This record gives sequence, structure tokens and C-alpha cells, in this order.
Amino acid sequence: MSAAISPLAPTNLALLCVDVQPVFLKVIPDHERLTKRCAFVIAAAAELGIRTIFSEQVSEKLGPTLPELRQLAKSPLAFSKKTFSAVADDPLRAALLTAETEHVLLCGIETSVCVYQTALDLLAAGAGVTVLSDCIGARRPADAQVCLEALVRAGANLLPAETVFYALLHDVAHPFFKAYTQLVKAYS
Repeated sequence: MSAAISPLAPTNLALLCVDVQPVFLKVIPDHERLTKRCAFVIAAAAELGIRTIFSEQVSEKLGPTLPELRQLAKSPLAFSKKTFSAVADDPLRAALLTAETEHVLLCGIETSVCVYQTALDLLAAGAGVTVLSDCIGARRPADAQVCLEALVRAGANLLPAETVFYALLHDVAHPFFKAYTQLVKAYS
């Protein structure tokens, strides 16, 4: 069973942005909204000190992650991959599944292919997984919905990004609370 978000410290978390590359974004319905939500979660993760890792599907041919997203992360790591699951490639797997990472937050595309396979592999490796429901996209939303339901049955959490980050803050006394509420407003 995957760990819940609230008892984890940001140091126990990693954010994995899966294949948010312009070549894929252009075929995703409402890709502007997806880009904005991914920007929100990357900015919030950066402020909380959550490691951010980017996977890029065959980046040497298809191009890198959207540059404005990578710029929001503090010390981002990016890995090109040839597999659909981001953690099936050894370098990314080694960087992501460190001893201190207990839980992975997932955003990106495509929900029914790379996000789905990545989440299953993370669960199989013993990591907790939360798919950020407002930070994922797919060419075919109906297919994505079926895959998300299967991931929940497999033990993944499916939650909106704001819910996850408010759980991490816990209360209004958190030092990042005021800045976080500004991020919420800026990316709404």
C-alpha cells in the first residue's frame, strides 16, 4: 500500500515530470491548462525543496522538456529515455529511487502510456505514488480515465496538486504558506 502524503516531509518526496515536451503537448487537448498546472507544481516543489526530475522521450530526436518548466525547478535533473516507463531506464531509476525517496509525485503526459507504466513500475519498486490529477494529459481522455482507475486499484493515489501541497503545509503557520497561496492565485 502506498504511503499517504501528509506524514511525509518534502525530503522524502520527489516530483517526476514525465515527457512534457512540445512535440507531445501540441496533440494534448487543453495543453495550455496542462502546462500551467505543471508549472504550478514545479514552482511549489522548488519552494519546498522537493527534488524535481524530468523524463524526456527520446529527447535527441523529439526535443527536451518545455524550457519554461525546467527553469522553474531548482537543480533539475533531466533524463532522455527510450522506454515508456520512466523508471525502466536505469539512469533515471537510480536518480529517482534513492534511499530517501519514499514517495513520488507524478505529472506529465501521456496518462495512458508513460504516466501509467511509470506509476506501475514505481509501485512495484515499493515507492508510494501520487498522480497529480490536474497535472496530467492525454490525447484520449476516456483512455486516461480507465488507466487512472486501474492505478488507484493498484495502490496509487490520485489527487489534485493543490490538495497534495496543502497537506504538506499542514497549516497556516508553515513558513511557505503565504507564498504558496500566491502561487495558487498566480496559476489558477
